[in-house]
Amino acid sequence: MKEYQTITEISGPLVYAEVDEAIGYDEIVEIETAQGETLRGQVLESSEGVVAIQVFEGTSGIDQNASVRFLGETMKMPVTEDLLGRVLDGSGRPIDDGPEIVPEERQDIVGAAINPYSREYPEEFIETGVSAIDGMNTLVRGQKLPIFSSSGQPHSELAMQIARQASVPEEEEGDDEESSEFAVIFGAMGITQEEANEFMQDFERTGALERSVVFMNLADDPAVERTVTPRMVLTTAEYLAFEKDYHVLVILTDMTNYCEALREIGAAREEVPGRRGYPGYMYTDLAQLYERAGRIQGREGSVTQIPILTMPGDDDTHPIPDLTGYITEGQIYVDPDLNSQGLQPPINVLPSLSRLMDDGIGEGLTREDHADVKDQMFAAYAEGEDLRDLVNIVGREALSELDNKYLDFADAFESEFVDQGFDQNRDIEETLEIGWDLLSMLPKDALNRIDEEFIEEYYREDDSEREVVEAAD
Repeated sequence: MKEYQTITEISGPLVYAEVDEAIGYDEIVEIETAQGETLRGQVLESSEGVVAIQVFEGTSGIDQNASVRFLGETMKMPVTEDLLGRVLDGSGRPIDDGPEIVPEERQDIVGAAINPYSREYPEEFIETGVSAIDGMNTLVRGQKLPIFSSSGQPHSELAMQIARQASVPEEEEGDDEESSEFAVIFGAMGITQEEANEFMQDFERTGALERSVVFMNLADDPAVERTVTPRMVLTTAEYLAFEKDYHVLVILTDMTNYCEALREIGAAREEVPGRRGYPGYMYTDLAQLYERAGRIQGREGSVTQIPILTMPGDDDTHPIPDLTGYITEGQIYVDPDLNSQGLQPPINVLPSLSRLMDDGIGEGLTREDHADVKDQMFAAYAEGEDLRDLVNIVGREALSELDNKYLDFADAFESEFVDQGFDQNRDIEETLEIGWDLLSMLPKDALNRIDEEFIEEYYREDDSEREVVEAAD
């Protein structure tokens, strides 16, 4: 293996070196500094005579006396089922003082795209225990459903709640061996030490760590490592899903930090910037990550993604949420106004969407009345929201009795359905029962989106109405 002492330039996280042989794109590099420290890097650009290397640990300590070795292989993730319960850094090295990981195999972190012909359509329910998601924007196995938040919102608490509570309902009905086939892989990118401590305390306190693999890239870690972390996460997820038959839920936070790292590296390479300074290839790069979710025909496992991103300035036209929305199958909005009212979690269901929801709910999946209940609650809550604007102008006294009931419904929907706290785990039956309690605030003839058969079975009439009906009989 040749060693080169031909470093010509250092620019931010990049090192440029002269070579006299062909070097492959994405090839792994070892750089030994004059102090004897060995740093890892990856070939970012290879042209005749010169290569650009991005260094994962940062370029501090590297000078012209450093030695460069090209290992002749791309970056690989050592994978094994024993990764469950472990905590790794952003480059996949253990940081939990546990035993050394003995891998069953080493897989390329870039991964292979799932052949569209081999994809199986996602249509099986994943229960998160969060009513605003399970009831109104259901997550299904193999889906990619991002959470759109903004700075200062409790998206970390929501991520922890989902990681702690998420399950596959039908697996729970089997024996213990079957129910263990659900795993969570948590990838944190650019988070603070305080956030990392909160995540780890929550994972350990609730026992969720036993079925999880945690990758931690902190805010003071190099930006280059941040671009590798989600690929490490997804390679581990694919191994557990498609080779060990796990249903894997991947939670990635925060994709905004990942995209900022792309921009930083693009600036160091002096690339022509795209929208708002982000690289022109950011759409392709994000698609390479998001499209690794899915199911494969003939395989038991699945990879489901919940990427979390903070929208700069709470602007959903910003390139990061905008491009994410094009690639993924819906979005969950964390709303600052609902958060200021103290709702936990502050999910605004109206702009939220799960495009695959209709195929993942109903008889045999959740409950036969789920779709009708969801449609009616969306309609009633939207009506209540519109009326709130009107009330600010004309006052409640000017509204009809039915309009006032819609206003009461909107208030109750937020306080009883959406606001459940970050520690409460609601199954789908409880979520739908709360939905019927709320819909029963409205008269039967206002429930025009629900089948009459379901109204007869689930509608709750209050005592005064029941007495009137009995007297009429």
